[in-house]
Amino acid sequence: MRLSAADLGAELGERATLVQFSSAFCQPCRATRRTLAEVAGVVEGVAHVEVDAEAHLELVRALRIDRTPTVLVLDAAGRVVRRAAGQPRKVDVYAALGAAVRGPADRNPS
Repeated sequence: MRLSAADLGAELGERATLVQFSSAFCQPCRATRRTLAEVAGVVEGVAHVEVDAEAHLELVRALRIDRTPTVLVLDAAGRVVRRAAGQPRKVDVYAALGAAVRGPADRNPS
């Protein structure tokens, strides 16, 4: 699946985008927000976009998001390359970004 700036209501990162689906009273969402914002601030060309799951039910249903936080890692073209539910560890976010910023030839060696 591919997401656009129009789908998310925010610009995508030049190299990758960390999309976080959150809800208002979700304690792990707050910690996830801090982690993703910190990673996006360190890695050039990466954006962090937080989506209020309750306000975007159509998108939540289309993506089959069933809990918050759920994080999607998008490559530069907006393709979902990784997905995780729950509060991520920073090391896992960096690893997922590594998969997102490599080119298609790097992802599928022959």
